[in-house]
Amino acid sequence: MSELSTGQVYRRLLSYVWPQKWALLVSVFGFALYASSAPALAHLMGLVEKTLRLPHPENVELLVMLLVGVFFYRGIGTFLGKYFVVVVARGVVHNLRSHLFAQMVRLPSHFYDGESSGRLISRVIFDVEQVTGASTRAITTLVQEGLTVVGLMAYLVWLDASLTLIFLALVPIIGVVVSLASRFFRRYSRRIQNSMGEVTQVTNESVSGYREVRTFGGEQYERERFEAASRYNQKQTLKFALTNAINVPLNQQIVALGLGVMVYLMFQRVASGTMSGAEFLQFMTAASLIAKPIRALTDINSIVQKGIAAAQSIFAVLDAEPEPAGGDHAPAKVAGELQFKQVSFRYPGSEQDALSQIDLHVKAGETIALVGPSGSGKSTLVNLIPRFYQHNGGEILLDGHAVDDYQLANLRSHIAIVSQSVTLFNTTVRDNIAYGELAGCSQQQIEAAARAASAHEFIEQLQHGYDTQVGEGGSMLSGGQRQRIAMARALLKDAPLLILDEATSALDTESERHIQQALEQLMQNRTTLVIAHRLSTIENADRIVVVENGRIVEQGSHRQLLQLDGAYARLHRLQFSEGEA
Repeated sequence: MSELSTGQVYRRLLSYVWPQKWALLVSVFGFALYASSAPALAHLMGLVEKTLRLPHPENVELLVMLLVGVFFYRGIGTFLGKYFVVVVARGVVHNLRSHLFAQMVRLPSHFYDGESSGRLISRVIFDVEQVTGASTRAITTLVQEGLTVVGLMAYLVWLDASLTLIFLALVPIIGVVVSLASRFFRRYSRRIQNSMGEVTQVTNESVSGYREVRTFGGEQYERERFEAASRYNQKQTLKFALTNAINVPLNQQIVALGLGVMVYLMFQRVASGTMSGAEFLQFMTAASLIAKPIRALTDINSIVQKGIAAAQSIFAVLDAEPEPAGGDHAPAKVAGELQFKQVSFRYPGSEQDALSQIDLHVKAGETIALVGPSGSGKSTLVNLIPRFYQHNGGEILLDGHAVDDYQLANLRSHIAIVSQSVTLFNTTVRDNIAYGELAGCSQQQIEAAARAASAHEFIEQLQHGYDTQVGEGGSMLSGGQRQRIAMARALLKDAPLLILDEATSALDTESERHIQQALEQLMQNRTTLVIAHRLSTIENADRIVVVENGRIVEQGSHRQLLQLDGAYARLHRLQFSEGEA
């Protein structure tokens, strides 16, 4: 995707403000009230001068009433403007975060392979807040201070058009200064966002891996890594602040120069009798009041540039290509027959294939074990079935239909997966077993799945049973307990196609024996692909497929492969000798 222009980014950003248009209109009305009070106050300075000359009680009472009245409706305008602009801002934050999160859960696996989790989290938290500054705070300032400037300029023109031209001559000069500052603001904003992602990433890794950090004495290393990320963020933030600190007083100095020329000319006119004292006070007050909103208008440039840089980062995710939805094939049930025909796959950025010319036919209800050294392509092969990755060549068929022809959600509804790295969510045991589309399952169904996975007994012994919170990533449970809950989740889904990727690796021998018994029943009339490091767990598989360097080198039963005395036999002898040792 080509990078959007600043105008395109800002227009797209404002589309998130539009759903809050009624709150925005009330806010604009409030700021318009506030802005109108500035020329009103300037005009009252003429009445102050007359009251000083003729301090009759009725004149004083009128002046006081007018002053109180102006500040009263100015206060109403401030309330309406500031409150309802917050309503708009939080609406933008909610909608933008919701769209961003919804997009993230639809992005393909290779997107996450190339992005740090810290940067993605930073987009949702930090970047969105920067965007709201540009979409709401900038609009607030633009409306409030912009209307104030327009009102005061109109009043100055009404008082003396020739003097007002001096102010108008300053506008192009201020525009040049603002334009130059914009380049620096955007550059440093991008660096600040990236550095915030790095800070988030280091923090996330250090907190989640605190056991490894302390076990291997990594405290100092992590402190230095965090300090380096934080210091870079500090450096870029200071550069941004320096640019802003130069930009604002420079614009103020330009305005002050214009004011100085105007004051000099006004005194000349008062001396010559062409301007009265009341007019002098009115013009002087209005000219003085216009300096603050002009300064505020130049200030919003930094906010806008921050927001645009953040918006470009957010829109890059929103515009990323989501997972292809696939075709229209959406059967209610599948038998589970799988065919790999000359399938090849290469990870993005890699120079060699992870899988090459894979030919494999798995009958419905057959149990296939995939074995081979680490990095041989076993997990990659099974990840192509639910389309976590898109194969580069060949064809994968499920029940005679290409997996690409299935609706993506429908395809995955027929597959249950238990992997070596178990993911549990920071909620109850029950919610982790009956997760997602399984949430409607009854307690009896949940307990039956847990019993089959040898998990019911230890769950019952937890403080609150199935209502026990498991902690972040299941931190309150042991590795074996986490694995059994993940197994119960897969059992509860009861899908016709089951993928077990080192699913029993974290279990002790007794638990593994119980689960193997449950799996033998589960695998009946169900297509199962098992990736196992311990060959003893897959001896009863219908067929064992040996994968090396992304290719299938052998396949057959346990007995056949031992008799063949090839790659499988070597692996078996190696594990047997290790077990004896």
